[in-house]
Amino acid sequence: MTYPLSAVVGMTDMRLALLLNAVSPAVGGVLVRGEKGTAKSTAVRALAAVLPPVDVVPGCRFACAPAAPDPGCPDGPHEVGAAGHTRPARLVELPVGASEDRVVGSLDLERALTEGVKAFEPGLLAAAHRGVLYVDEVNLLHDHLVDLLLDAAALGTAYVEREGVSVRHASRFLLVGTMNPEEGELRPQLLDRFGLTVEVAAPRDPAERAEVVRRRFAHDADPAGFTARWAAEESGLAARIADARARLPHVVLSDGALRQVTAVCAAFDVDGLRADLVTARAAIAHAAWCGRDEVIEDDVRVAARLALPHRRRRNPFDAPGLDEETLEQALDDARPEPPDDDPGPGSPDPDDGAPPPVPGPAGPGTGSDTHASDAETRGEPPTPDVGGSDSASTGGAAPERAAVAPADPFRTRRLEVPGIGAGAAGRRSRARAERGRVVGSTRPTGTVTRLHLTGTVLAAAPHQVARGRTGSGLRIQRGDLRQATVEGREGNLVLFCVDASGSMGSRSRMAAVKGAVLSLLLDAYQRRDKVGLVTFRGSGAELALPPTWSVEAAATRLRELPTGGRTPLAAGLLRAHETLRVERVRDPRRRPLLVVVTDGRATGARGGAHVADAHAAAGLLAAARTAAVVVDCESGPVRLGLAGALGAHLGATTLRLEELAAESLAASVRTARAA
Repeated sequence: MTYPLSAVVGMTDMRLALLLNAVSPAVGGVLVRGEKGTAKSTAVRALAAVLPPVDVVPGCRFACAPAAPDPGCPDGPHEVGAAGHTRPARLVELPVGASEDRVVGSLDLERALTEGVKAFEPGLLAAAHRGVLYVDEVNLLHDHLVDLLLDAAALGTAYVEREGVSVRHASRFLLVGTMNPEEGELRPQLLDRFGLTVEVAAPRDPAERAEVVRRRFAHDADPAGFTARWAAEESGLAARIADARARLPHVVLSDGALRQVTAVCAAFDVDGLRADLVTARAAIAHAAWCGRDEVIEDDVRVAARLALPHRRRRNPFDAPGLDEETLEQALDDARPEPPDDDPGPGSPDPDDGAPPPVPGPAGPGTGSDTHASDAETRGEPPTPDVGGSDSASTGGAAPERAAVAPADPFRTRRLEVPGIGAGAAGRRSRARAERGRVVGSTRPTGTVTRLHLTGTVLAAAPHQVARGRTGSGLRIQRGDLRQATVEGREGNLVLFCVDASGSMGSRSRMAAVKGAVLSLLLDAYQRRDKVGLVTFRGSGAELALPPTWSVEAAATRLRELPTGGRTPLAAGLLRAHETLRVERVRDPRRRPLLVVVTDGRATGARGGAHVADAHAAAGLLAAARTAAVVVDCESGPVRLGLAGALGAHLGATTLRLEELAAESLAASVRTARAA
């Protein structure tokens, strides 16, 4: 039995965002971000229970309303005003592994081509019409499926097209997505398409946590009795939603309130105008929810807190949020001046025809954080690198240095895994995929999901005489159908193995190294990769971040990484080898790319054997056919070429630190062409 929404402890913002979308689905859906175990799924499933019931046409698979049926319904046409039946609003859950056909519906291509029959099987978008579509772990859903969901939610219509055969049907639903940021972020373009977003976290107050446990135990012990005790509150919520929906068309958004909406959006430097539209719709819905017929400043304030945190311009690794001081300043700047009933001496006459004062422009947004620059930029001399090595070369133990802030990130060249994979959709290496460039055709082993028309015609053409073809028609049989072979891009596991020892040189050099790794992390974020981080320094190596979807977590670990000490390069490579071995078992379809960031030096407790140990560890990775790239961080006028030798043992490409930037690659290409 569903846990009552009224019984959820705390989570005020999450419940309000869900209820505002229930009042006005035009707001555009809700994205709930938060750690595991914070009642995200519980609240979403409880929402459907308080939504008003819907009237549907009997037998219609697309939930058409009897009073206003969809004229293009595939099950229609339906008679307007015909008798219908009432049922509760549906909650449809979309699994992470769902295919495109499962989401939008499927056409039977074989029957369409061989029999001329348009046979359509509805998908989840049809089932969710006039209800709730819930996507748990939406950040793990394929990007093209998220695009389909958001397009359908915005247009209120779903389209299914296969080789010139198309079907459309109405699909208006309340979209709710939940996600754990530790498992990775949505692309900013997709994040912007969600109307509202809320951050949830477990309460830190022991009394509040105790109440959560107390209610959960009571529900588990007697679900029916617990639900009955909260029935009055649930009925009140349902009635309030119905009243707010009836009031919604009559709520007035005055010019003054609209000016506050646009001032707030401008203050936070959001891209485009979707933020203004969503904030205005949410403010209107909040006014209706509160029983008001006109939007006031408090409605705008609440709407901005829910609609703008994920839209303000920020760096990809900055946490979403809204600066309250900037919000209040923007509201204050756009607030109409109150009339002055008692003007003082020398004040202008209000009736002299002078225009009213124009509110000043909204103040600037908070802007993105900037990282501290290196020692040279600050005018400080760089920390000397005694002998260009770490403490082991002098026989002493150097103290641990404080974490160095990374230099500014830059756009890197794309690093790829050789060959063609078949992993999860992404934007890095070549792969066989469902979406991309058609490179050929094959005989299908099951149902044809993407028809290769040319291959099908070529397969059928030699048999037309034997099949008795007459006229200009083409007779196609089931055996002639060909499945298109598509090549796209996949996401990979990018494992960083970073040298944090004293041999990496001055603080300015380590800042440049961290800036380069941060740039590679930003590239991995944009290409939908899984990432991990191995660091080595001092007496050994550690897995600083196990392979995860959260590139933000990797960036945080990198910024906090201290430096100094010896260079156990062999230990770092062995830890990387073990990490990749385990990950191949967990996720065999995701091909790994190892990025070793080092100057190639190796020091340890075995005297001169440490270099040989590092090369032996590199040989293990090469034997496992691990694709690798060595980023050579060696600096100074005398270069030993140790990173290049390591790359040779790894079977890896070796790049100088300065060669990572895409601009340097473009410059080298221009130079080669000029020569």
